[in-house]
Amino acid sequence: MKQNRWWVIILVVLLSLALTACAMTSERSNPSEAAPSSPNVVGFSETADRIVALSPLTADILGRLNATKLVGIPNSELLIENPNLQDIETIATGRTPVNLEQVVALEPDLVIGTRGFHDQALRRLEELGIDTLSTEVGSWQGLRSLTRRLAEVINADPTPLLEQYETFLGNLPDRDVSALVLVSRQPILSPNKNSWAGDLLNQFKIQNLAADFQGQSPISGYITLSPEKILESNPEVLMVVEMGENTLKGFSEEPLWSQLQAVQTNRVYEFDYYGLINPGSVETIEAACTTLREVLSQ
Repeated sequence: MKQNRWWVIILVVLLSLALTACAMTSERSNPSEAAPSSPNVVGFSETADRIVALSPLTADILGRLNATKLVGIPNSELLIENPNLQDIETIATGRTPVNLEQVVALEPDLVIGTRGFHDQALRRLEELGIDTLSTEVGSWQGLRSLTRRLAEVINADPTPLLEQYETFLGNLPDRDVSALVLVSRQPILSPNKNSWAGDLLNQFKIQNLAADFQGQSPISGYITLSPEKILESNPEVLMVVEMGENTLKGFSEEPLWSQLQAVQTNRVYEFDYYGLINPGSVETIEAACTTLREVLSQ
């Protein structure tokens, strides 16, 4: 029973990830053929002065570009302490349906949502005469492209923020490191190259041993691994994403754990879901990059 419950938890969280963070172009129906190089940003073509952002990442980026253009942001733990977003009305989003009445009451001239996750709400708002913008990010280039597009929408200069992103990647140690990212235990999921995590590892020139793996995972950009496959890959570095219920502790109790070279050399790193798996916000992206830099430095 516990195993079934955990499987449901993993599917719910990663389905949210797949809908909000995987860069899959609208022209392609086969996930394995999708290019994660840029976000699909469609809809709005003018500038806006009153914006409701339905995702934390979009709200954060807009807040850094010009917070005065925001009239509504998601009620997210990622934004609670964001100094750029204080006193802006919050919209209950996440896994709950968007409160359309609350959004309409804010009289926005643009609502920005995530493709695949806010589609129904954006369609309804369009029917009500409110312009919308649909976005998605699944790669580093996608983050940069989205930032430029949002800057266009509010007539802002994206250069300082784009330059800040590059500092996250600057002065990397010249080292070759092989790694596996373990996102859950039952089943064992790992990102391949068609994911935000996979592309982020590539930016750091970390060899993702699952980059070219294909499998039967229901989540695009993620594959299932058997314990035998992990042992066969035997990475220099293991990155364990904390998804709740002491994920790292659970892995450490597996029979294969002590046989892995990453464990034997004490090169096991714990990552938060936001930043490495789901971009989350600029701050969580920076935190993930800081830890990846530590991986290369040791």
